[in-house]
Amino acid sequence: MRAFAVTKYTGPLQEIEAPEPVVGEHDVLVRVDAAGLNQLDEKIRTGEFKQILPYTLPLILGNDLAGVVIEVGAKVNSFKPGDEVYARPDTTRIGTFAERIAVAEADLALTPTSISMEEAASLPLVALTAWQALVERGKLQPGQKVLIHAGAGGVGSIAIQLAKHLGATIATTASAANADFVRGLGADIVIDYRSEDFEQVLHEYDLVLDSLGGKNLEKSLRVLRRGGTAIGISGPPDPAFAHEIGLNPLLRLVITGLSSRIRRQARKLGVSYEFLFMHASGDQLRRITRLVDDGVLRPVVGQVFSFDQTPQALQALRTGGIRGKAVISNTTRTVSVTDDR
Repeated sequence: MRAFAVTKYTGPLQEIEAPEPVVGEHDVLVRVDAAGLNQLDEKIRTGEFKQILPYTLPLILGNDLAGVVIEVGAKVNSFKPGDEVYARPDTTRIGTFAERIAVAEADLALTPTSISMEEAASLPLVALTAWQALVERGKLQPGQKVLIHAGAGGVGSIAIQLAKHLGATIATTASAANADFVRGLGADIVIDYRSEDFEQVLHEYDLVLDSLGGKNLEKSLRVLRRGGTAIGISGPPDPAFAHEIGLNPLLRLVITGLSSRIRRQARKLGVSYEFLFMHASGDQLRRITRLVDDGVLRPVVGQVFSFDQTPQALQALRTGGIRGKAVISNTTRTVSVTDDR
């Protein structure tokens, strides 16, 4: 089958002829009708995560999919051929930039009935990230204050909507061109990252969702109230993450060193820092499906590329300027580009 793979770290995606997926007894074989693109794809391509995600090359890239069930394993009970499904496969089984993929039953959910395949494909990774940051980790409550960086981006656009549903007061960073857009998603306060310093404007926040890292993360610690939490999805990884994924003692030591500075800064301020590397979950996706079909969450698809254009799609992601998510489809292409922050 046709697929697009990383054959050498930092090199461009290459089209390859890949073997058919092996369908285990708890697996579901899915025809990939659409696949979302994520910054994680680019970080894997450049080798940024090769120490903590030791993939064997060539590696079929892709972490989001929506499609139709072709075949189910002998012990699969929840799905049947013809079902329309979506998923973020487990990190050990990525590869949605392909014509077909085998996904664990536990990682799949039926797609929302109110949206297209391309819209469904845009959701799994970013919606699960938002859910795990705000609900699972952050335990965001009505009346609390949350800062969501890059509100017009893939994660930010969904996180704002989810935080509004949870009853929080929401601040976000975005370009002036996207101010009305993020307000429409539910943001109460919009900081123009090009002309304003959010640290000078925001104070006593309960939670920050940071997708940018670096100096932005350091400044985010200083807008938190004592006892508040900053959750980073761009890093640096922390010791809890290293333990969670079972890294060897040497790599755990390296990870501890990478995050020691930011954790030390957090302790001095009386706040905490946590790194989130989202995990696959069909159960959480089913809850997200209900929110979509109830009109609480709406996907934001900024650009759709054809399957043949997968390498160019990843390059466009590197360039930036796509509002919401970019998606690969085997049938459609539209062009609609705006600043992604």
